[in-house]
Amino acid sequence: MTENLGPLLPELALAVGAVTGLLAGSWLPRRRQWAVQALAAAACLAALAATAVVATHPDTADFGTSYAIDTVTATVRVVVLAATLLVIGLSPGTVRDHSHESEFYVLLLLAALGTITMAGANDLLTLFAAYLLASVPAYVLAGFLKDGPGTEAAMKYYLMGALFGAFMLTGLTLLYGSGHTTSYPALPAALTAGPHAVAAAGLIAVLAGLMFKTGAVPAQFWVPDVTEGTSTPVAAFVTTIPKIGALAALARLLTVAIPVTVVNWPLLIAILAAATMTLGNLAAFFQTSAKRLLAYSTISQAGYLLIPVAVATRAHLAITSLLFYLAAYAITNLGAFAVVAEFPHAATLSDYAGLARRHPGLAAVLVICLLGLVGTPPTAVFLGKLEVFTAAINGGYIWLAAVAVANTIASLFYYLRWLTPAFLSPPAAAQTLRPAGRWAAVTAYTAGAASLALGIAGGAILPLLASQLTH
Repeated sequence: MTENLGPLLPELALAVGAVTGLLAGSWLPRRRQWAVQALAAAACLAALAATAVVATHPDTADFGTSYAIDTVTATVRVVVLAATLLVIGLSPGTVRDHSHESEFYVLLLLAALGTITMAGANDLLTLFAAYLLASVPAYVLAGFLKDGPGTEAAMKYYLMGALFGAFMLTGLTLLYGSGHTTSYPALPAALTAGPHAVAAAGLIAVLAGLMFKTGAVPAQFWVPDVTEGTSTPVAAFVTTIPKIGALAALARLLTVAIPVTVVNWPLLIAILAAATMTLGNLAAFFQTSAKRLLAYSTISQAGYLLIPVAVATRAHLAITSLLFYLAAYAITNLGAFAVVAEFPHAATLSDYAGLARRHPGLAAVLVICLLGLVGTPPTAVFLGKLEVFTAAINGGYIWLAAVAVANTIASLFYYLRWLTPAFLSPPAAAQTLRPAGRWAAVTAYTAGAASLALGIAGGAILPLLASQLTH
């Protein structure tokens, strides 16, 4: 068994940063706990540097075949670490001078570590361990402020997570019982020879757990309530970052371990994708709460992100489009949440009236991010959606591409319901649009610029990513 810690340097950097932050926070005075924020950011930067070093080496597997270090894992590392840095950047306005400020950043690092580990998991047991590591810190973060809405959000999040986690564990047990192994590479032959009905039941149960992390049908019920009830930085984190690891884990599990001859999972994922994007859009149409609208938007985006998974074995650009769309979605969604974090007193869409007159820069970021989520050029999501729709057509799911295009056009309605008062209505009360501080604003500008930059540079990034995946 290979047990080389070198390829795991990014994960080790996050783990060391979390442990060090926890120890430092136990003796730092409250007024200096901001140092743990700097430590968390440094851990993410160190992990990014380690990712660049590890990516120069050939693909490999560690601890036997239980953890894959390849282009998918490397891309998820970069996206998750960059997204976590953005969340760290917009958090001080919420947790600065909190009695447990240091623990907040430790929990962020642990949840990010679990998310990355999900993407690299090449064994059923590793997948479930990563699922728990990504979930438990997020439950704590949801109720971190210990206020009424946050406590309710944390309870709903935990109960839904426990339910779907139990489904997932049951599914893993059924897959093991059918195939007598937990290793992805060994499962196809074993499942083909075993009882197909048991394997199908096991896969459906495992999908339930991964759909919970993705925020997709049928496990999307927690998303709007948790997003509205918890703090904005945590809402940005739980609606964005877990999706990245869960979708990468889903793609690896299905393409490596589950033969289509045993379970027709492409059709199942396609149906879930269509249902998710449609339900998310319909629920968002008449929302008046900014955070709740973004919550339903993230559900619909999960539907689009499931499309390349459905055609992963049918279209050669499916995984490439998935990875690029994950990066595009992460920075664009976090940019929208950063604008919301900058105006904590603006709860409804009408509260953003006059935003363009009072804060034209942040209004521009809001336009970039919201129209970016629709798929407007030259933002990164536009290029991601274009690649995803192309993969769906090439994979033989023309009907799914048509549903996705119709939902994309329909989504323009509720995003414009937010932008219209921001640009065309007279300014709201001064107190409503009072900025929270520079941290969230800088994060918003960074995310908005990154969304545009990634969209413009996508023509060079996509071929490079595709070439790495074919090696």
